Amino acid sequence: MLSSLLWMFILPHVVKGDMCTEVITNIDYACVGGNLSSIPDVNPKTQTLDLSFNYFPSLNQNFFPRLFDLHLLDLTRCHIQHIDDDAFQHVRSMATLILTGNPLVHTSNDTFIVLHHLQRLVLVETGLFSIMDVHMCHMTNLQELNVGKNSLPSISIPACFSKFKDFRTLDLHSNNISVIRTDQTAVLGQMQNNITIILSRNPILYIEMGAFQNVYLQELQLRSAFVTPNASQEGLKALVGLTVEKLVIGHYHFERTIYVVDNGFLDGLCFINFKEIYFFQKERAIGQLPVSDCMSNATKITVMHGDIRFMERAQLWKTKELILVRSKMQTMPAEQLSHQHTLERLTITDNAHPIFFLYGFSDMPSLKYVDLSNNQIITRNNWKLLFHETPNIQYLNMSFNSEANFDLNGLQGFRNLEVLDFHRTKLITKGEYVSMTDLARLQYLDISYTGSTFTNPLSLQGLENLRVLKMSDSLFHRDVLQHLFVNLTLLEMLDVSFCDIEHLPLTSLGNLKKLTHLIASGNKLMAVDFLQNPNLLSLIRIYIARNHISTIPDNVLQNLPKTLQMLDMSFNPIDCSCSQTDFVIWILKHENILKNLHHTYCRSSSTSTEIRVLDFDIGYCTHIFRVKIFVTIFVVVFLLVTSALVYRFQFHLRYCFVLLKCYTAPQQQDYHYDAFVIYSSKDEVWVIEELVENLEKGVPPIQLCIHERDFKVGKPITSNIMEEGIMGSRKVIAVVSRHFVDSSWCRFEFEMAQSSVLVGGNPNIIIIILEDVEEERSKKVFGLHRYLQGNTYLKWKDNPISNVRFWTRLRKAVISETGR
Repeated sequence: MLSSLLWMFILPHVVKGDMCTEVITNIDYACVGGNLSSIPDVNPKTQTLDLSFNYFPSLNQNFFPRLFDLHLLDLTRCHIQHIDDDAFQHVRSMATLILTGNPLVHTSNDTFIVLHHLQRLVLVETGLFSIMDVHMCHMTNLQELNVGKNSLPSISIPACFSKFKDFRTLDLHSNNISVIRTDQTAVLGQMQNNITIILSRNPILYIEMGAFQNVYLQELQLRSAFVTPNASQEGLKALVGLTVEKLVIGHYHFERTIYVVDNGFLDGLCFINFKEIYFFQKERAIGQLPVSDCMSNATKITVMHGDIRFMERAQLWKTKELILVRSKMQTMPAEQLSHQHTLERLTITDNAHPIFFLYGFSDMPSLKYVDLSNNQIITRNNWKLLFHETPNIQYLNMSFNSEANFDLNGLQGFRNLEVLDFHRTKLITKGEYVSMTDLARLQYLDISYTGSTFTNPLSLQGLENLRVLKMSDSLFHRDVLQHLFVNLTLLEMLDVSFCDIEHLPLTSLGNLKKLTHLIASGNKLMAVDFLQNPNLLSLIRIYIARNHISTIPDNVLQNLPKTLQMLDMSFNPIDCSCSQTDFVIWILKHENILKNLHHTYCRSSSTSTEIRVLDFDIGYCTHIFRVKIFVTIFVVVFLLVTSALVYRFQFHLRYCFVLLKCYTAPQQQDYHYDAFVIYSSKDEVWVIEELVENLEKGVPPIQLCIHERDFKVGKPITSNIMEEGIMGSRKVIAVVSRHFVDSSWCRFEFEMAQSSVLVGGNPNIIIIILEDVEEERSKKVFGLHRYLQGNTYLKWKDNPISNVRFWTRLRKAVISETGR
């Protein structure tokens, strides 16, 4: 259901034949999974055509229409077996051709000969046995060739590839390559560009020594590319002489742990020249050495999923960035990494077990970026012990370490710190943050959900350059908020959500002239008078959702910042009473800036039902107001006018009388009928033959009140309508047709029924649309058009299948809440 709705909004136009959809008008067409056997009509200027998951077993020279502007053609899994010569002659300008998942049986030397502009060719899972079979030497603009998941036995590349000036990527993943020899890689040494080769998931058993001698690659991927640990160890050694910018080795995380006896299984890396290495470790050795000495010359080292319990000291001669993710370390390797003078960025995150921070990082003068988030760190040391002689740290992320108890005293050693993140990490706030006075360069501070309590208005003193401050779930004593942010004149984002704040003083945001984002959701605010602050000149987004706000006065609404683009006040108990119609109207007029308006509800004493502000009908308030005015005028007129005038307006008097009778009627009363039917006499045939026949003679029988049959003789019609019809029946059924709209009695009865709803004399009204009525005509009946927009109704379609559902739903609607 959701996917269908997304297609309705994203794909605006269906192409002739109802099989394709225009993603971009006249340019991009999606014809996916339509069981097509031929190309549907598309614009001759089409640039992108997705024909995947259709049925085209054979492509001949007349298969494609003339699409000379086509750049991308996707034929994924179209059951293609045969491609004739010149099959692509009418789409010769293609830059990308995708043939994934087609069991190609027949192609010739001339199959792709017209594709001189092709830049990307995808032949994944096509049953290919050799790259040579594709005949690509004429594709001099080729940049990427993906032949993964085939049966290629070798890495052999056509010699003509050495002349491809723009070639960048050769993807050979998941093939049957077991042996790599020198003669198969000779072309790589002649290629001019820095290319990427992907050999992951190949059962490599042997690489001839020197097969990659004097070969320069941009990237080489060898994940899960060897059949045994021994083959991996020897294979790395055989890569001697290879120069590669980025080397990716190891295994995929869902594979089993591999136990190796020899701790030197990575020694082959010493013979390879690389700048970056990514090691997805599944090997578990006795020595537990995640960072091999052979990696020490790399500028960037990444170890993922490492089975690391203890890290030995390694001398990283050139390393600037070290990343250890999802390891199993028991202690933070601070002592082992200390004294690394080249290291600039350190990331140790997502450790699988709690990790003790026993020793601090020291003597690391180049260290600027530290991310130790989500490690379950256990420590009680202060900063002087955790970070010593690391004066140049600019970024420090210690978030999601719930077991830690960090004492912020000692932060004066971080004079260059610009980003500090303690999100969801427990803090010890001795000294009320007075130690932050040295953090003059700090621009980002996140202390959300850290258990922080502020009692001193000078707690943030010294943070004049702060741009972002997040302090969700903090506590503020007494009037500390009144002056807490006074010196943060450059602040652009402030998050004080879920802090149990009952009141934000007008002066609390006094100096925040550059504030663009204010998040105060999840508090106990009843008023937002602070938004009148004339210094809030830059506010763009305001979040005040989930507070206790019922209304916002006109003077506050009129003084909202002119720059405001978004206001979220969802899940507040908005007062939708008739006394607050101005505020409700303001909400409805500003849908363009109100976020989550569909979750903005009216305050209700009933917990079982919630009415959205969007669904609140201002017309009801107008109607009540009119009724009150009418009654007041009527009383005055009744006292002043003569009996003749009283007689002239007796119809209105009766109307008011029955309304007053509704007010004084007891809550519990006996009903004579299940439903009172409002209909035009011109629709009587349908009412008697269809409605009465199906309801009164059904099981159980439903007793209807029909004015032609059940109104008491000699009694005024208005009394009959109210007492016998509306007040004497549990429900009201309105049979809407053109005759209904034109009937003054029908309009009167419907208005009386609505009035009864307002005063609680009737539970609800059931609408039956007997025939379509134009919108303008429906507005002749007071409240009918509004009622149809805000309530579910039944529509008579006069066919057997629909009629069954119609009578079932109608019977259920009438019987509901009647005690049957």
